[in-house]
Amino acid sequence: MSAPLWTLEEVRAALGGEPRSGELIGAAPEGFTGVSFDSREIEGGEIFFAIRGVRMDGHAFVAEALKRGAGLAVVSRVDEDMRAAGPLLVVEDTLAALRALGRAGRARTNAKVVGVTGSVGKTTTKEMLARALSAIGPTHAPPGSFNNHWGVPITLARIPRQAQFAVIEMGMNAPGEIADLAAMARPHVAVVTHVAESHIGAFGDLAGIARAKAEIFSGVAVGGAAVINVDAPHADILLKAARAADIERIITVGGGENADVRLLRAVNDARNGTVSVEAEVMGQPVVFLVGMAGEHMARNALVVLAVAEALGLELAPILQGLRDMRPLAGRGRRHTLRLPGGAALLIDESYNANPASMRAALAVLGEIEPQGNGRRIAVLADMLELGERSAALHAGLAEAVEAARVDVLCTVGPEMARLREAVPAHVHGPHAAEAAALEGPLREMLRPGDVILLKGSNGMRLGALARALARDFAAGGEMA
Repeated sequence: MSAPLWTLEEVRAALGGEPRSGELIGAAPEGFTGVSFDSREIEGGEIFFAIRGVRMDGHAFVAEALKRGAGLAVVSRVDEDMRAAGPLLVVEDTLAALRALGRAGRARTNAKVVGVTGSVGKTTTKEMLARALSAIGPTHAPPGSFNNHWGVPITLARIPRQAQFAVIEMGMNAPGEIADLAAMARPHVAVVTHVAESHIGAFGDLAGIARAKAEIFSGVAVGGAAVINVDAPHADILLKAARAADIERIITVGGGENADVRLLRAVNDARNGTVSVEAEVMGQPVVFLVGMAGEHMARNALVVLAVAEALGLELAPILQGLRDMRPLAGRGRRHTLRLPGGAALLIDESYNANPASMRAALAVLGEIEPQGNGRRIAVLADMLELGERSAALHAGLAEAVEAARVDVLCTVGPEMARLREAVPAHVHGPHAAEAAALEGPLREMLRPGDVILLKGSNGMRLGALARALARDFAAGGEMA
């Protein structure tokens, strides 16, 4: 039988010995299989943390989690239903307790930890790193975007004892958040993928975003490294911050001659969803394939090569991992839609959006030739949290829409109405206030040979539309 992820003794030690608020209620097992704050994830033997959020309080799901098989619930208040359901560990603050367990998970691991942040590309780069590093040894990475003040500590608390590598994603909504997460994760290699207008409303300008992203360097472990995209706006801010943090090694990526890991050429096979890459790593030529389309994916792959260089790893298995990559749901995953008389191609980029990622997705759309009488259809929803510049940034996508040779532009939300006004009338497709209202009109307009891109901020709920189309026009599964 394998060792538990955590023993009861380790948990109580991590949380400071005897909990401040009192006692262990009930008979808890000696070991636990995992850590969760979502009762729906419980499979048996996990520690369930009852976290109080803005919309929900995890204490409402404690009894359910224990009945589903959780080995222990960490709570800050107790009621009779909880007592009857199973063992409880009472603490003053459950989120603080989770953070403490995350710090203990980081302290005990021998894994090399890679921290990833950036305005665009951080989740995809995290997935690329996880796939590539897994070809060398056991690698831990969170599912989806576990990159906030809940996600990072639970990712650290979940690092398996046998892990050789751990990839930690870090996001932000306000200044200071990355510094806090980096101090907890203490990465051996800290990565900034890019600086773009995401969440610009909270930071004022791109320089403010660069300064906030650069906070990751303050947490780098002694002897660690930084990987910096020198093509990013205000890369000088990133470089200055890394040097100020006394980071032992700084590896730069980009397209210019000054980059340590340099992109020489990226050749897209946009319909098949791959990109062939020619690059140099510390002056040595490298040729490889990435199983995802777009020059932006080639640039994300440069980060993976730079991390491998920072960790002293062989490139051959890393390159195989990049070849084997496939897009995530909502982040470029492709579906074949079976229609009367033929098929259409759906590109699901519904998870998130900012101006930089919008342009990258539109560029991929522009490189795919529709079949027969098909068209390029862009279904674009609002990019959220852009502050006072939102209207201009939405309207500013008109040039990218034209460059992508979009035949029909469908828009969702009040901000995307600005883009609709900025493009020629002959491109206009339906506009809707909400994504659900666009489902009927979009179904009616689809025809064989079409290539359809769906992209917008996650809060605009384009993902449900993408799933509905993929399900109802299923053609035997997802494309590679």
